[in-house]
Order: sequence, then structure tokens, then C-alpha cells
Amino acid sequence: MTMKKALTIAGSDTSGGAGIQADLKTMEELGVYGMTALTVIVAQDPHNAWNHEVFPIDTTLIEKQIDTVLAGIGVDAVKTGMLPTPEIIELAARKIKEYGIKNAVVDPVMACKGADEILDPNVAVAMRKHLVPVAKIITPNLFEARMLAGLDKTPSTMDEIKEAARLIHELGAEIVIVKVGGKLGFDTAFDVLYDGNEFRLLESEKIEPAFTHGGGCTFSSAIAASLANGHTVDEAIEIGKEFITEAVRHSFRLNQYVGPTNHTGYRKKVAAQS
Repeated sequence: MTMKKALTIAGSDTSGGAGIQADLKTMEELGVYGMTALTVIVAQDPHNAWNHEVFPIDTTLIEKQIDTVLAGIGVDAVKTGMLPTPEIIELAARKIKEYGIKNAVVDPVMACKGADEILDPNVAVAMRKHLVPVAKIITPNLFEARMLAGLDKTPSTMDEIKEAARLIHELGAEIVIVKVGGKLGFDTAFDVLYDGNEFRLLESEKIEPAFTHGGGCTFSSAIAASLANGHTVDEAIEIGKEFITEAVRHSFRLNQYVGPTNHTGYRKKVAAQS
């Protein structure tokens, strides 16, 4: 049996919890052969309260990485993560169109974990213009949804979340999933899905305490890997929700600054059920 393949076009998290590290761990757990096109290296400064330093990769080198995989090997899905400049965003979108990628999952990373300060103000503009229209599924968090929808403030009510999802869908994405989690004080952790016809709540239990570093990367990668494996969109999203829920359930503290999700959690659940 031929192993399904996926490409992540994303950044490297030196601490291992997010970025391509999280993507590859997730894909491996779901039986998909993961490959990478590295866009940026993020290093954390242990001498300055874990301050994130971002070092973009040259665009020409990124293009060569993408062509290595898409022209030289071929994939069943592509997932994008941190694309730190408008030029890199345009490149990723152009390559997804050039190679006719149907299963494109966009995690529109605009800031490092815990920061509501966009890497570059033009990033949101480039994503709206180039990347959102090629996405089968896009998974913004509340801050990213605000930036993509062009809102004055971050959505904080259900009506505002739905409006953000609707505006993002109008930009061309097939399915928008606004990640809310447990942030707004509801009894459950949930995300809001919009497919152009209806809104759906994707609910899961609220896990506390929990560490969530790399949660967005893990969720989107699980969806991409499931699409690569031939699952329907609804099935892929359901697997993605189960995967991230178990990853958060088994999360752990890495140091005094951060705690990642645990990518082996889903495997443990499946093993327990068998």
C-alpha cells in the first residue's frame, strides 16, 4: 500500500511544539508521509523571557523546496503555516494553483503564540488577496479572523464570530473554521465552521488546566493529513477535532514559559478503544 503524502509550507519552531515540528509529528501519527518547505526559523530567547525572534528564509530557496516536493514527488494535501512576508504568501498561493492542489489547508499564522501583534501589516492584505482564495479549509484563530475579515476589533460574541467567518468565506475559501477553544468563557471548547450555507459549532470538552502551544498547527495538520488519507471534508474535520482534543488532554509543561500539545494523545485514545 502506497503511503499518502503531504507538504507543509511553514516555519520552524526551535522549541519543537509548533510549526513544521508539530506538523510532521501530527502527519506521522496519522500515517501520512510529511515533507517540508521551510519559510522561517523562529528562535526563543531564554535570556529574555522567551522572546521570539523571527528569521525569514529567502524566497528563492522556499520556491526550490516547494518545487522539490510538488514537481519531484507529488502530494495528496498541502498545509500552510507561518508565511512571514507578502512575497512568501504570494509564492505559496501561486504554487498551490500552479500544481493544482485541491486539498489546501491554510493556517493563517500572523503572530507568534500569545502575541496579538502581526508580523507585518501587509501580511493580512496578502493573505486576503492570494492565500484565502486557494484554501479548501482555512483555520484562523480569533485574532487572525479579525485581520482577515477586516474588522475593527477581535470578535468576542457568537454573532461577531459568525460575521468574521462569513466575510472570510466571501474572499474565496471553501470552508472557514474560526478557532475559539475555551477563550470566551463558555462551558465547552468550540470552533465555528461556515461553508457558505450554514454555520456549525464544533464542540469538545473544555480541558483545564491545559497547555496549547502548537495547537493551531496540530489541528490544521491533522485535517490536512486526513484529507490526504482520502477522508471527506467532514470526516477530516472530525478527526482534526479529536486529534487536537487528545493532544491538549495529554499536553505538558516544557519549561517555565511554554507547554506544547502532545501529539501521541490521539494514538493513545485509539489504542484504548481497540
